[in-house]
Amino acid sequence: MKEILFVTGGCRSGKSRFALSFADRGFERKVFLATCQPQDEEMQQRINQHQKARGPEWQTVETPTALPGAVTSHKGKADVILIDCLTLWTSNLLLQGASQGNILTRGNALTKAIHDVSCSVIIVSNEVGAGVVPENRLARTFRDVAGLLNQKVAACADIVVWMVAGIPVPIKGILSNQPPST
Repeated sequence: MKEILFVTGGCRSGKSRFALSFADRGFERKVFLATCQPQDEEMQQRINQHQKARGPEWQTVETPTALPGAVTSHKGKADVILIDCLTLWTSNLLLQGASQGNILTRGNALTKAIHDVSCSVIIVSNEVGAGVVPENRLARTFRDVAGLLNQKVAACADIVVWMVAGIPVPIKGILSNQPPST
């Protein structure tokens, strides 16, 4: 049965680890859509650690800005797609000069693509709205757009989990420990 899982939480809260463990419940054909673009050596090391943790059974696709198309291109070719992460995708688009409206339109295309594929989809995103109002315009725009995208994805998800200190807190839907029926 197809499930859409949205995993959100703060930085280093265990979002990616939880998403991977959810995907390891019996899915055969696993696709990882990575949105991170390494800007320095430390970020490249993080990417390498994540790739090592996933293992060779994952097909990894680097897609810093073309998420809707990347999801659609795996229609019928995957049992689960894991998107990590929505906030980096948002940041990449903003840094390319995309407007808030353009990014939200792409967000609509993403939720449509997620619904159109027949496989389960897991989306990871940071919760960015729990802090202070950022001082600069770009940071405020990022916070606003990321929050709006999170709302769109949460609305289309069957299950929403908020990660706190490595602990999954169910927000919407029922988390099952049962393997998926494929």
